[in-house]
Amino acid sequence: MSDYALRLSEPEVLRYRMMAAKARETESEQWALAGIAPGARVADVGCGPGAALVAMAEVVGPDGSVVGVDADPGAIKLANDMIAASGVANATARVGPADDTGLEPGGVDVAVMRHVLAHNGGREQAIVDHLASLVRPGGRVYLVDAELTAMRSVGLPPELQELSDRYLAYQSSRGNDMQIGLRLGQLLAGAGLELLAYRGEYAILPAPPGMRPPPWAARAAMVAAGFATEDEVAAWGTAFETLDACPDRPTLFLPGFTAVGRRPHHVG
Repeated sequence: MSDYALRLSEPEVLRYRMMAAKARETESEQWALAGIAPGARVADVGCGPGAALVAMAEVVGPDGSVVGVDADPGAIKLANDMIAASGVANATARVGPADDTGLEPGGVDVAVMRHVLAHNGGREQAIVDHLASLVRPGGRVYLVDAELTAMRSVGLPPELQELSDRYLAYQSSRGNDMQIGLRLGQLLAGAGLELLAYRGEYAILPAPPGMRPPPWAARAAMVAAGFATEDEVAAWGTAFETLDACPDRPTLFLPGFTAVGRRPHHVG
């Protein structure tokens, strides 16, 4: 089971919602290529609080289905709450690790994993191998992840840049690959899948007031591991509050990657 460092909170769930809405808008071509379409059966592994799960359930419609899996029972509770609030009737969520979900082998058309591999250092190939086992022959695995060492910003206060730098050092110390987006194609090929598409681009957007990035969600874990002090966390919190009140927003440059692999119809 992954020792996930990002604590779920209201700002963190808000970030998931924003990411899901952006993904549905900007990844429509990739979703279609992956087979996330009306009538599809989809597994969302590492679903978190369920924002992308609900978006995909809306896309596949009543003739399709989406099952979410996450190792964190708290995330699954939030996901089921989000499913109930959305009114979709074709989505469920359950607890399970990313490399042993308990889902039926070959039971879905598409297996999706979004921004999870970067938090599972050393287990990436085993996880993608498991995803490949979940899709039927001809089914597809859709991976989304980042290259966080290439993230840039303009106008971000130096205190918050220090928070980002400290977060990267903390995650690297845990054996997590903050450049995992560069390896998505390799991981799909390693799972025996045919690589159909592999793309990377920068998302360029203003930092929304009230939004908190992953390093903030990991602050307690960083303190526990000796990568931050309580005084530094307090200073970062003050910097965020000051930034929230500032009309001139920093610009974020966020590098992201998507990759689609297809399971062969026949082996050998």
